Amino acid sequence: MSNESFDDRRRALEEAFFAKQDAILRQRLAEPAELRARKEAFTAVSGITDPVVLDQLAALDITPETLAAISLVPLVAVAWADGSVDARERAAVLHAAGNNGLKPGAAGYQMLEKWLESAPPASLVESWKAYIRVITAGMDRASRRALQGPVMDRAHTVALAAGGFLGIGMKISYAEEEVLADLAKTFNV
Repeated sequence: MSNESFDDRRRALEEAFFAKQDAILRQRLAEPAELRARKEAFTAVSGITDPVVLDQLAALDITPETLAAISLVPLVAVAWADGSVDARERAAVLHAAGNNGLKPGAAGYQMLEKWLESAPPASLVESWKAYIRVITAGMDRASRRALQGPVMDRAHTVALAAGGFLGIGMKISYAEEEVLADLAKTFNV
């Protein structure tokens, strides 16, 4: 075999090797770019710039399209307060979703249905709390109350939907009251 032929084969092998390595590196570079693009979309939709909150949202597989469902997290938390979601709580949450602009079949609605079928991780509520702390950080007390009112009113409606413990006695269970109080503290009013 001539040196020229050997050199041609060596170069071809090197080019094939480096082309494969370049493709792997490009893919690794593209993944963070996708994550960066998602975070930029979150910021555009929500105004959130805190990288920790953005990372939490991304880690939960929440997309900008499903960010609207985030406002319904307190309702889901109240619905799951006693360890299960009954039909009346589910209906109350989905009704609130419709009033919030989420339509059946939309990504946010589907995510909400998933949260109602099986309990979401506790990190979901913690991410919601971080989200609320970020967006209320620059607000005065009156503005925080204005935001808190509708959120907590809807959560309270879900708590009332099930009618308390076995539908007897108090209208809101102790577990639901605890969740409502914990959620309300997030607004720091």
